Amino acid sequence: MTTRSLHLSDELHSYLVAHSTPLDAIARDLMEETRTELPDDVKMQIGPEQAGFLTMITRLIGARRAVEVGTFTGMSSLAIARGLPDDGSLTCFDISPRFTAVAQRYWQRAGVADRIRLVLGPAAENLRTLPSEPHLDLAFIDADKEGYLTYWHELVPRMRQGGLILVDNVLWSGRVADPSTDDPVTATIRRFNQEVLADDRVEVVMLPIGDGLTLARRR
Repeated sequence: MTTRSLHLSDELHSYLVAHSTPLDAIARDLMEETRTELPDDVKMQIGPEQAGFLTMITRLIGARRAVEVGTFTGMSSLAIARGLPDDGSLTCFDISPRFTAVAQRYWQRAGVADRIRLVLGPAAENLRTLPSEPHLDLAFIDADKEGYLTYWHELVPRMRQGGLILVDNVLWSGRVADPSTDDPVTATIRRFNQEVLADDRVEVVMLPIGDGLTLARRR
């Protein structure tokens, strides 16, 4: 027994996925299309356990108003939208018409397109068009790492008390804890993680899900 989170081998990850509620045919098709049609970019897609976690956490907090920064081909937005009530809303910010065209097809197929609004363009600028008062229940950040702090500071004031912000890739394949690694992206993620930890507007737990997932609750 250990008190530490486990490093998942391929076999243990497969076991974990096999013992969670499985993805349905729509999500499986989306994952497969992304893998086969966009092999050079597939690493940007969240894994099946992350998708299940996003749907469950959305439902658990009763989220009605959600925001996503970084949509790619739509796995995370599909997961969040499925956790929303019928009158819930998810606003997705992305810069790629090509990738999000795939997402839109799957939103339609899953019957959740009516609760998703896609906004194309620079996310930092477009986030500023949201109402400034605290109104968001859930936010998910999974975009360019250089923009993480900007997105964070735009979103935190807009989260209602008890609202959740989830941030992907905060462990960066373990490089954040490797003192011999000092490339600019790793340094940026380290700085982001430190600023989030020091932000007294939130309470934070970092989870070893996927490539590391920060879960922050607005105080």
